Amino acid sequence: MQAEIVSVGSELLLGQVVDTNAATIARHLAEVGLDLFYKTTVGDNLGRAAAILRAALGRSDVVITTGGLGPTADDVTREAIAEATGRPLVFVPELLGQIEAFFRARGFTLSPSNRRQAFIPEGAIPVENPVGTAPAFIVEVGGRALIALPGVPREMEHLVLTRVIPYLRERYGLQAVIVSRLLRVAGLGESRIGEILGDFMERGANPTVGTMAHLGQVDIRIAAKAKDAVEAQALIAPVEAEIRRRLGDLIFGVDGQTLEGVVAGRLEARDLRLALLEIGTGGLVAERLTGVPAAASRVQGLVLGTAEAGERLGLPARGSAPELARAVRRWGQADLGAAVLLGPPEEAGDGPIHPATLAVASAAETAAREFRFGGDLRQVRIRAAIMALDLLRRALAP
Repeated sequence: MQAEIVSVGSELLLGQVVDTNAATIARHLAEVGLDLFYKTTVGDNLGRAAAILRAALGRSDVVITTGGLGPTADDVTREAIAEATGRPLVFVPELLGQIEAFFRARGFTLSPSNRRQAFIPEGAIPVENPVGTAPAFIVEVGGRALIALPGVPREMEHLVLTRVIPYLRERYGLQAVIVSRLLRVAGLGESRIGEILGDFMERGANPTVGTMAHLGQVDIRIAAKAKDAVEAQALIAPVEAEIRRRLGDLIFGVDGQTLEGVVAGRLEARDLRLALLEIGTGGLVAERLTGVPAAASRVQGLVLGTAEAGERLGLPARGSAPELARAVRRWGQADLGAAVLLGPPEEAGDGPIHPATLAVASAAETAAREFRFGGDLRQVRIRAAIMALDLLRRALAP
């Protein structure tokens, strides 16, 4: 069986709103082992929405729409579903009663336009919405199901959890689950990781392996489908072990872990304090670290505009990153000192290049790295921050 999500709303196409609903629905479908093959976004246009829904019903067993169930003229999902399934819209008094009760309980009067929300395609299964004014509904077309959900995220997720998932389990006898494991990597590009893990990524077996690139970081996704979470995790375990063998300490964490979280945890576990000097990054490393409660009281930072500014603080003027890391450690009377120096851009044939030098100093040793980052300043700062955090992680390795 396969599923498809259709998000309705011109605001999504214009980039005014980020479609978090599709991601939420996708996660819950994975929990019941329903494979999601397509996600489509269409604007508030009746003809285009109906055409998309006809195509979706032609290729997917379960189609879930989100958005377009409001009371205004540009909410076209009801009409589009009616057109796509060849069913007229009919008035359901019970749904209007639910909407009226919702308004009455909050001291509001029902607007005449809300009446249109009580119309659903003939033969559809009505789904009352206890947390909002937009009722949902399910249209069964042969062995397929088209489920219409409101676009308000809180309302949508409530109905997915309380009505949609139970309905799908009962109607289709869903027993399986899809479990994913993320291995998070810093310091190696997606293309190189793809070469190292090519045999896993090309085989198309269960579990599957894929990569997701972010600025300065790559996530490796291992996804397994099985009858329950225990069996899925058993399928994932040997694949994860082999990937770890190949990539070693390039893997800094799993699932929701972050570099700053790992660094903060190691500082706390070893009861260490960090003094940090940033030049040219706008303080991004300190911002990320101090956003983790475990590190907030263990990190003190200096954010400077240029290397020369360090002279006013007793640091070497135009000093190297290792020199500055040692100096800031002394300045902060800390266990570790770290320096991040992002230099002025250098012109290159394909755009400016930003040189960056990073260093971490302890009482016993100093580690340093150099990089040349391309891209705009925001991207460069993010990459520099990630590499600085990764250097700290390695310096704090058990």
